[in-house]
Amino acid sequence: MVEPILSVRGLTTHFFGVEGVTRAVDGVDLDVFEGRTLGIVGESGCGKSVTARSILRIVDRPGRIVSGQTMFRRAEGGPAIDLLQLSEAEMRQVRGREIGLVFQEPMASFSQHYTIGNQISEAVRLHMKLDKRAAHDRAIELLDMVGVPQPSRRVDEYPFQLSGGLRQRVMIAMALACDPRVVIADEPTTALDVTTQAQILDLLRDLQEKRGLAIILITHDMGVIAEMAHDVAVMYLGRAVETGTVKDMFAAPRHPYTRALLRSIPTVLAKPRTRLPTIAGSIPHPFDRPKGCPYHPRCAEIITGTCEAQEPPVTGAVGAQVRCFLHGGRA
Repeated sequence: MVEPILSVRGLTTHFFGVEGVTRAVDGVDLDVFEGRTLGIVGESGCGKSVTARSILRIVDRPGRIVSGQTMFRRAEGGPAIDLLQLSEAEMRQVRGREIGLVFQEPMASFSQHYTIGNQISEAVRLHMKLDKRAAHDRAIELLDMVGVPQPSRRVDEYPFQLSGGLRQRVMIAMALACDPRVVIADEPTTALDVTTQAQILDLLRDLQEKRGLAIILITHDMGVIAEMAHDVAVMYLGRAVETGTVKDMFAAPRHPYTRALLRSIPTVLAKPRTRLPTIAGSIPHPFDRPKGCPYHPRCAEIITGTCEAQEPPVTGAVGAQVRCFLHGGRA
């Protein structure tokens, strides 16, 4: 059996504010395999981005990783290491070098005071120990690899001189600068037009095929999941409520929330001038989480007397699990 390159178990991250504790990530289990894409999907506020930041230990205050394991198999072999147990100095060698991150909004992630070449070169010089000239050449090579036109000229431009699509390509180039084994792409196509979105997704797919990258793709778009992912984790209120292969997820979704997400996708087969199905209600306030199953106030398949009182068990094998009483022997 193939071992996952990254295995997350019981990851829990809370934000401790004046008004109370926000359980942003509440016991997440994930497996990421070499050469495959794990899609993490869910509504805004369900904990997708905080999960990614928790893996890399870059959660901003007042957030804190409370518990869990993130076992990572390094390129040089040997037993897997728990990233949460590494010192900060050791973790800095993992970030960028072995796990790259494509941030959600490049314009806010790049410094506007330095050229894109300087910012890519900084990561290269830190992890690959190249001199300034070699790092600059590496930056040009990376820009060419991700399809930035005229890379030898663009390398000396500033982020505000680039379009949204080019900034996203540069962000991907920075994430790949040191040949990482895992790339986390947090909403890489947000705010891009449809044509540019397709180009970015094609770029990620081509790079994965050439390099054998493991990709964690965070998105709220089920269409992107269908196109890009091999495995899927559906998150709701800080938990993965369903995991499985993309084929099984779309052919036979098991959790009511997954089914509701899929029903909300527009289709060319729908009758004209009909309303799209919507998910009733909204995500509960972080300080007022419902008892029992967190999805039960919005669920059309609620088991009265059970879902409101108890938390659903996790059923199924690792990598194909669901948190729902409909599959726990109580239906």
